[in-house]
Amino acid sequence: MEAQAQPLNLLERFNKWIQESIMIKLFSIGFLIIILLIPSEWIQDMITERQQRAGQVINEISEKWSGRQSVSGPVMVIPYRKQEVIDRGKDGKEIREHVEKAFFLPERLDINGRVTPQILHRGIFDAVVYESDLQIASSFGKPDFKSLSIPEDMVLWNGAYMIFGITDLRGISDNPTFLVHNKPFVPEPSNNVGVTVRSTFTPNITSDYEDKRTLVSSSGVVTKLNWENADSFVGDVSIKLKLKGSSRLDFMPVGKTSSVELKSPWSNPSFDGEFLPASREINEQGFSASWKILHYNRPFSQQWTNTDQELSGADFGVKLLIPVDQYQKSMRTSKYGVLVILLTFIALFLVEITQKVRIHPFQYILIGAALIIYYTLLLSLSEHVGYNIAYALSSVATVVLISRYSSTFLRTKSLTLLFSLLLVIFYSFIFVIIMQQDFSLLLGSLGLFLIVSLLMYFSRKINWYREASA
Repeated sequence: MEAQAQPLNLLERFNKWIQESIMIKLFSIGFLIIILLIPSEWIQDMITERQQRAGQVINEISEKWSGRQSVSGPVMVIPYRKQEVIDRGKDGKEIREHVEKAFFLPERLDINGRVTPQILHRGIFDAVVYESDLQIASSFGKPDFKSLSIPEDMVLWNGAYMIFGITDLRGISDNPTFLVHNKPFVPEPSNNVGVTVRSTFTPNITSDYEDKRTLVSSSGVVTKLNWENADSFVGDVSIKLKLKGSSRLDFMPVGKTSSVELKSPWSNPSFDGEFLPASREINEQGFSASWKILHYNRPFSQQWTNTDQELSGADFGVKLLIPVDQYQKSMRTSKYGVLVILLTFIALFLVEITQKVRIHPFQYILIGAALIIYYTLLLSLSEHVGYNIAYALSSVATVVLISRYSSTFLRTKSLTLLFSLLLVIFYSFIFVIIMQQDFSLLLGSLGLFLIVSLLMYFSRKINWYREASA
């Protein structure tokens, strides 16, 4: 009988050692953390997918209204005859004549505009569009054909015309008023104005959901000037334009001196492009901004010949932002998910060691699942109520859920309250890091240093080899 009882006693002791072994418990907790990394990655993929979907919907809304607008001009175009001598050897020389174009930019360009925003909705997504009222005044100097090596008698003054580039002609909401020396002219739309306006900066899809296409404009309006000869030349041009667009409005400083003043009741502008405003004012009632650009600041010339000249490298303007950064903040928050799980499991493990409380691995799994589901709750709520409120609601719900569940295996209410307080501290710590973008690295480093210090302090008296010495 004693011989049969001894093996059974050894088996019980072995099972007890397995259950109480600190190393085995640590390995099991580490394995669970690695397993929970998989749904954590799924959460980040889901946030990215929702962010891209929001960008697609906002672009669709915007395109149905009118796209992003970039205006350039006016540019004066005067055709001229050019002769080309072709040597045909024994047959002598042949003179061919064809027509080319000379382009001239204004000496002065003044733009005054008011931008009136409007928010369009589709489901839970919003897109900002606008209507703008632009007053454009410019003055041209008399063309210097000599500097372009063009004889005066080859100039075709009767073919002169003026062009004004507009990215999306669908945005013209009223007939443009084109005055040349106070004389009205009737412009016509054109998809080939002979000048390409190309943006040199690329929007960031993660901040405002814009696609990464480069702005290109070869469309606009054209008006014939009906000049008979050089004496008919007048250089004062003014344009009144009502233009619809979405998300952003950009300008090209075609004047030798270009001045732009914009006003709007929109209180969340972002000034973008190659030049920032010389002065700006932003408050709850809206914004006002003014730019002044000289021809020394831009990378294209004042006049040129032939077509397909590219006006680039000097565009500037304003983006009307809707402050919907919940996807960025949710993504940043989800990247701290492993840290929260790790700290929570370490806290539970220390409770097991110090308070002689046995916590089953399945209980760790359920708590880890609740910590992961927290991020889906945060994402879904933030799309409806904003990030800050969603963070508060998700954190409270998760802390209450885990606290109530932990009360079933923690021995005393004081332990449950302590564990709940630790969760509140963890989520408060992450929220402070997310809000303080400029100091997030510093605060995160200091916080983690403090946490490690506290772990060292509270675990200093634990006998990690007690089962070996038992």
